[in-house]
Parts: sequence; structure tokens; C-alpha cells
Amino acid sequence: MEFFRSTNIDWLGKKWLFLGFSLIFSVAGVLSILFWHHIPLGVDFKGGTQVRVAFDRQPNEDHIRQAFNAAGVRDAQIQRISDPSGHAANKVIVALPIGTATDAAHDQGRQSVEGALTAGYHDSGFTVEQVEIVGPTAGRQLQRQALLATLYSLVGMLIFLWFRFELIYGVAAVVAVFHDTLITVGAFSLTNQEISLTVIAAILTLIGYSMNDTIVVFDRIRENLALSRRETLAEVVNRSINQTLSRTVLTSGLTFLTVLSLYVFGGEVLHGFSFALVVGILIGTYSSIAVAAPMLVAYQDWRAARGKEMTLPAKRAKV
Repeated sequence: MEFFRSTNIDWLGKKWLFLGFSLIFSVAGVLSILFWHHIPLGVDFKGGTQVRVAFDRQPNEDHIRQAFNAAGVRDAQIQRISDPSGHAANKVIVALPIGTATDAAHDQGRQSVEGALTAGYHDSGFTVEQVEIVGPTAGRQLQRQALLATLYSLVGMLIFLWFRFELIYGVAAVVAVFHDTLITVGAFSLTNQEISLTVIAAILTLIGYSMNDTIVVFDRIRENLALSRRETLAEVVNRSINQTLSRTVLTSGLTFLTVLSLYVFGGEVLHGFSFALVVGILIGTYSSIAVAAPMLVAYQDWRAARGKEMTLPAKRAKV
């Protein structure tokens, strides 16, 4: 199935427009990370207290939030949990910020949750089942592990593309994925939404998704280089992007509609996860066309300016 037929868009002719777009969003995100909201970390990373509460009937999350606000319990995160069979249980986990993440404040965290619910939540009775503390040390360890997971995935992809294509192809793809990650994290900082472990999972997912989209374009470039040796690399890249445009729009468009529905109807628990995917899929699809592919042409132009011939991956047989 083809969504577009015989497209002939000069993508590389718009490279400066793409560069300006990327710079605006990248710089805005970096400025927010450095000077405004920084990186808003959730309880998973900065530490805090988690209180598990069981209700007699299915709890109303909006009423729970209203009870906490009325009692002055600020920045509490509420997450519904399920029983082992996968059905929704009448339980929630209340995450309180780092001010309560000490042993001395263990009882204080429990009392603040119990007091807020007793005074302001009248839908049903409740019982505090468990209180857990995530200390600053554990939070820092999780930050380190999340950062390492992201870096390892980028390095692994670079090595794979170096073997599968050429080093410049791997570098271009990794730069594009880093561009996607930076803008996504910047979007969280600009909107002041907390980054949790589920958001890290979403970022790793979009890294793989964006890389897959880039590899499709690169593979078509390699095929066309082998068949069209008289064309310049810029002409081959433009034609390859146009040839894969239908696949890109159909695949990314359907995935985007799915995660957009998850963002709109998924509720508070999935809000951060789905927001990361909504932003990441849009930017990842864009970067495959507007960041990764133009880097190949820029590299060739740089080599040509130095009087050297670029090594084309078409000389390699397919793996």
C-alpha cells in the first residue's frame, strides 16, 4: 500500500529550514534544563515515600487529589495498581516528595496520607497497607542506571550500523537519536513534567523506533547507490527519502495515533509515558529525514572539499 506516489520533494533543499527547527527546540530544551525547570525528576530518582492504600470500593483519583490539596499535601503522585490477575484493584500508591524520604519521617508520611484521606475523602473507607522509603542513595543509583542504559543502547546501535553500513552512517543515526532524546527530555523540562522510570522506558522505546526508521531510509540509500552510480549522493538521498515516504507516514502515523489515544484517554498513570512517545515519535520520524540523511551529504561535501572521495557503502554486499 502506498500513501504517496511519485513524490519528488527536494528534502535536502530545505536543510537550513530543518536545521533552524531543530536548533529552536533543542536550544529551548537545553535552556530550560540548565536555567528554568532543570530536569524534573520523579520520586523514583530523587527519593521520597511511597504509601500503599487499600480502599473498600474503587477509588476516585480526582477526589483523592482534592483531599490532599485541601490538607496541604503538595506534589503527591497517585498511581492505581492491579491485582496479580491483571484486574484493577481498589488500591493506589501515593508517592510523596523527597522531604519525607528519611527514616525519621516514616511515620510523618503515613500520618499525612491518613490525615488527608480521613478529613477529605468520603467515598469509602481505606487502610494504609505499606509504607516504603526511597532514599537519596537509591535515587542516585537509579539515575546512574537510567543514564547508562541510554548510553549503552546508543553505543550498541553505533557499532551495529558501523558493521552493517559505514561508520558515518552509524554516527549520523546516533546523532539523530541523541537529537530526538534531547528534544524529548527538553519537552518534559519545558512543561515541568516529572521523569520517572516509565518515562525512561518510553525514551528507550523511541530510541529503537527512531533508529529503525532511520535504518529503512539508509537501506534504500544503499540500494540506490548500487543502482545509480552516475547520480550524486544528494540526488540519491532525496530519491530514497521520497521512495520510503509512504512507509514512513503510514507506520509512524498509525503509531502516533495509538500513543495519542493513550495520552488522551490513558489517565494520569500513563501520562508521562505516553507524552514521551507522542513527542518522540514525531521528532524521531522528522529526524530520520531532516537530520540523519542530510548528515551523509554534509560529510561527502566535507570530504570533497578536502579533495577526497567518499567511501560508499554500496561496495559492500548486503549482510
